[in-house]
Amino acid sequence: MEISGKIIAALPPRGGVSQRTGNSWKTQEFVIETHEQYPRKCVFNVFGEDRLQEMNIQVGEELTVSFDIDAREYNGRWYNDIRAWKVERNAAPAAPSNAIPAGNIPAPTSSAPAAGEPEDDLPF
Repeated sequence: MEISGKIIAALPPRGGVSQRTGNSWKTQEFVIETHEQYPRKCVFNVFGEDRLQEMNIQVGEELTVSFDIDAREYNGRWYNDIRAWKVERNAAPAAPSNAIPAGNIPAPTSSAPAAGEPEDDLPF
């Protein structure tokens, strides 16, 4: 799955040592906001110090994030896990579909009367 938007928050990284294997681990969560008519926010995490360094996600960046969703049960409650596995940097947010491209702005029309028409001095 993918989501595109702007990174609006980076939570502090967390880490520790696995009790089972004794290996160290590191994870960090980020919040992304979409550019839709009604923007949505989504929290995702990046697991592994090597992936965190490789992705180098910064607040304010425009990204497309590819992620997997998984759920787990703990003490009778279910929790979702949204884990990013790839990020692509976007140049700028997508323009709204009703926006006029900069090169297609109509030229202003002249309000001067055409030749042969009487001049009207009303302000409207």
